[in-house]
Amino acid sequence: MYATGKYSSRGPALIPRMKTKHRIYYITLFSVVLLGLIATGMFQFWPHSIESAADWSLDKRSVHDAPLVRLPVSSPIPERGDLGCRMHTCFDVYRCGYNPKNRIKVYIYPLQKFVDELGVPISSTGLSREYNDLLSAISDSDFYTDDVTRACLFIPSIDVLNQNSLRIRETAQALALLPRWDKGMNHLLFNMLPGGPPDYNTALDVPRDRALLAGGGFSTWTYRQGYDVSIPVYSPLSADVELPERQPGPRRYFILSSQTAIHREYRAELERLKEENGEALLLLDKCSNLSQGAAAARKRCYKGQVYDYPQILQESSFCVVLRGARLGQAALSDVLQAGCVPVILADSYILPFSEVLDWKRASVVIPEEKLSEMYTILKSIPHRQVEEMQRQARWFWEAYFSSMKAIGLTTLQIINDRIYPYAARTYEQWNNPPVVKWSSVNSPLFLPLIPPRAPGFTAVVLTYDRVESLFRVITEISKVPSLAKLLVVWNNQNKSPPEEALWPKIGVPLKVVRTKENKLSNRFFPYDEIETEAVLAIDDDIIMLTSDELQFGYEVWREFPDRLVGYPGRLHLWDHEMGKWKYESEWTNEVSMVLTGAAFYHKYFNYLYTYKMPGDIKNWVDAHMNCEDIAMNFLVANITGKAPIKVTPRKKFKCPECTAIDGLSLDQTHMVERSECINKFASVFGTMPLKVVEHRADPVLYKDDFPEKLKSFPNIGSL
Repeated sequence: MYATGKYSSRGPALIPRMKTKHRIYYITLFSVVLLGLIATGMFQFWPHSIESAADWSLDKRSVHDAPLVRLPVSSPIPERGDLGCRMHTCFDVYRCGYNPKNRIKVYIYPLQKFVDELGVPISSTGLSREYNDLLSAISDSDFYTDDVTRACLFIPSIDVLNQNSLRIRETAQALALLPRWDKGMNHLLFNMLPGGPPDYNTALDVPRDRALLAGGGFSTWTYRQGYDVSIPVYSPLSADVELPERQPGPRRYFILSSQTAIHREYRAELERLKEENGEALLLLDKCSNLSQGAAAARKRCYKGQVYDYPQILQESSFCVVLRGARLGQAALSDVLQAGCVPVILADSYILPFSEVLDWKRASVVIPEEKLSEMYTILKSIPHRQVEEMQRQARWFWEAYFSSMKAIGLTTLQIINDRIYPYAARTYEQWNNPPVVKWSSVNSPLFLPLIPPRAPGFTAVVLTYDRVESLFRVITEISKVPSLAKLLVVWNNQNKSPPEEALWPKIGVPLKVVRTKENKLSNRFFPYDEIETEAVLAIDDDIIMLTSDELQFGYEVWREFPDRLVGYPGRLHLWDHEMGKWKYESEWTNEVSMVLTGAAFYHKYFNYLYTYKMPGDIKNWVDAHMNCEDIAMNFLVANITGKAPIKVTPRKKFKCPECTAIDGLSLDQTHMVERSECINKFASVFGTMPLKVVEHRADPVLYKDDFPEKLKSFPNIGSL
């Protein structure tokens, strides 16, 4: 059978012709879909509301074109401000929600011109250039959203940077009229010049309910820790004067003071220091022979000699930043830009971004009452540390102070880190200058294995009841520059520690922990108070180590953070006659252990000692009240496969084996007990993990015939 095919003049009908009614149906369906897509696109890009339509675009920033808003006299006024506000009480984190980028969204209110019923503006200056730059930077950042419904944080377009230009009551009324104000919840205000004469309050006087304040002059009395953000006072010279970065090192002047409006008592004290130290200190003031104006603001004078400001700041190692009528001073920004180490004398001042920045790395803070001792204090800082501080000061300025953009985005990042703490920047990211990468792949030879110097170390002092000796140890350790905290482990359950007023006054936190039992292992417990990576274990009678020795030991540990780094070294030997291990403390060319009566190590080993020590070693140590240091040496060597590092030439701290009348017998007994420990521990470990080395670490110029002032660690103790 054959099928017949229909042909036309155009050729065979391979595709059946669509019936008319079907064609009309599909054309209608296509038209509906097309109209739907067009409508969807229009609604997608059409403003969702009047509020979100007026986004912070370029053509909306002119205050002259902004809509006029009259404030009735009866307009509500926000409350003064709750000093008890914290993120969990006055901030609605649920508005922020979860997002894949872990980034808050910030909405900027449309610009409006607020006036009172008589038409007088609430501000004498309107929108300042600085605040305009700040809002522009935020609107151009990834934080910004023009959708008010997505916003986590709201920033008014009302400029309150300078309180001097504000009418306090009317500004507060304008804030209260903002559509999303809600008693200031999730609102952020930026202020750099708070207070006014005669009191000059250290926080903005405008009533602001629960709003967060990014303030430029907080004191410990007005700063709400973990809620407000302390910001710098922006220096307009940052935009007008370009100071090229200068290499760290000695400068022409040692100390320079350039502020013009400081209290007469402070100036008198500075003049006295100038008389005592001569050319090392340059004391500048405003130039009386120049007419006031922008040009005069960039000049400083001393006895008729004119200096360019801020260029002159680059000629000094240290620059004084004294409090004025306000705590926050723009001079701090100028000093940082110059790479000069700021010497800050402003009691109770909350330093800018101190929530995340480690100011010990870039500045020296001195109590105002010790202004007379400033020269001596600064002279005690090693040259190498000064150079690192100069480098860090310049980098702080570049990263966080150099522009309104840097200040604004840093503030938002700090708030962002609070809301998304699991994605927050680390200490290193905030404080370490970025490392130059030569390629997309990092060589394993240059991985960042060295812990940063800034966090310092925690000294853990085990004590029983030798209070006088303990206080001497605390006093000596407190002189070490890198000490971050001092933890006293009080091992006496029958006697209470001395009253707080009796303890030495030191410049770092001091914490006393009382133990439940008198155990030697308590010195290696992983206490929550230990926040640094480095731990210095030290006995309560080690008073002979100098601050240089301890600082040098810490510097060595930073290069070898997986090692035990200590001072007196000891050795284990195999006794062929007895067929067992022997403990040796005599003069030898080798070392396999360091005593933990004073030794640096990583806090990770505290956890291993307390919870992962093999067998019954920990209980054996506590029962015999001996050999906890040998046990720690075994543990570290077994984990790392490396020997400890002995630093400096010291052989003994003291001579506990030979101080009694029958010192020889005591010495022999001590050696026998220590030898028993080594054999016991080797049996438990199933091997001998201790490694023998024939070297120690000393400062480079330790034995060289050089002037002491040229040595980084001149005061290294004797044998």
